[in-house]
Amino acid sequence: MNLGGTGLAQRETGPYRIIAILWVLVFVSGCQTLIIAPILPQISDQIAVSESLLGTLITAYAVSVGVFALITGPISDRIGRRRILLVGNTIMAVALILHWFVWDFASLFGVRGLAGIAGGILNGASIAYVGDYFPREQRGWANGWLFTGMAAGQIAGVPLGTLVAERFGFRFPFLVFGLLLAVALLLLWLYVPQPDVELSDQLTLRSALAGYTTLLGRRDVVAAVVIFVIMFGGNSLYITYLPTWLKTTLGAGGGAIATMFFFGGLGSILAGPPAGTLSDRIGRTRIIIAVSIGITIVILATTYLITSMWVAYGVFFIVMGLFTARATPFQTLLTEMVASDKRGSFLNLTLGMGQIGSGLGGALAGAAYASVGYRGTTLGAAVAMVIIGLLVWLFLPETIGQTEDGSPSMASGRPTDTGGD
Repeated sequence: MNLGGTGLAQRETGPYRIIAILWVLVFVSGCQTLIIAPILPQISDQIAVSESLLGTLITAYAVSVGVFALITGPISDRIGRRRILLVGNTIMAVALILHWFVWDFASLFGVRGLAGIAGGILNGASIAYVGDYFPREQRGWANGWLFTGMAAGQIAGVPLGTLVAERFGFRFPFLVFGLLLAVALLLLWLYVPQPDVELSDQLTLRSALAGYTTLLGRRDVVAAVVIFVIMFGGNSLYITYLPTWLKTTLGAGGGAIATMFFFGGLGSILAGPPAGTLSDRIGRTRIIIAVSIGITIVILATTYLITSMWVAYGVFFIVMGLFTARATPFQTLLTEMVASDKRGSFLNLTLGMGQIGSGLGGALAGAAYASVGYRGTTLGAAVAMVIIGLLVWLFLPETIGQTEDGSPSMASGRPTDTGGD
């Protein structure tokens, strides 16, 4: 059943404007997620919470994202990605503004959970929109640029937010992010059309459960879900307590941590578009496996290499660049594994479970950091990266070289004004 927008609306909007608007959404949404790790020391000081509990703030957000992603996936397959983006964006703006009013750890935990609900609604919507709007041979290019929004959050939003949190309190950056997200909401309302793709013709609890059951009957889908849980969990193991470790071992302050995230974001911006475009040409899985090997090596070397903050900047630049170089082709691959009327459910299933993995990783990171130190958490993260590479190699298909109907396709790497499936 086709409930999408018209082709005319798509041509009038154009692919570059679509990417620009989605970029703003990803930038602001990414800022509010990424800033938690670097401002954990400020949160601990300002609301008097123990280090072992700090990781649960990530858990509150991530678990909410995971649960509501599962709920929202089938809904987006029925009503379309544009409406989901609008609803999720509105709730997220409200949730971020409410951060200004928190007074203790419990209230902060609660608003992070509310932000997670919005994150679950938005979770796979932008990527699914790219899958709906762009033809297969251009999705790596589009997702590569979309991922630079998250990276720009590291470069600008997270460092500035960290410095602001240190000067004015941890609540203030979230208020600013909420107001910026309201601007993104206006842009979405005015300029982002519903792609003209085939959507689901039913939406009931039974149909949603049947859809997930069908997806989970596929071995490659199960592998993708497991990969996402391990990937997000491993990332949390590595990143969550890195700022705290740097503060303890090197005396790093808020300015130094902000600078590190600046370099990490720069690495992501430089890596994302080339990795996506290259995956359009030579294949998704080759890039994912090769980059996973590189990530493993750098993570294992982190605590041995970092003897100064300048070294930390370089290491984080490389790690975040590699994270993005893997994430871009991987999430693009997911848009190509199922048809458009199941794309929202599939992406929300994988990304939602990944967020649950992130939450578990954050909680595990707290326990590991308290018991065996940061070197132990990096070892766990490195093992996770090895497992990811193996699972991709064994179970995930290569999709480049075929169109949605299975016929040969030539990748141009350039955007056009037509999209969808």
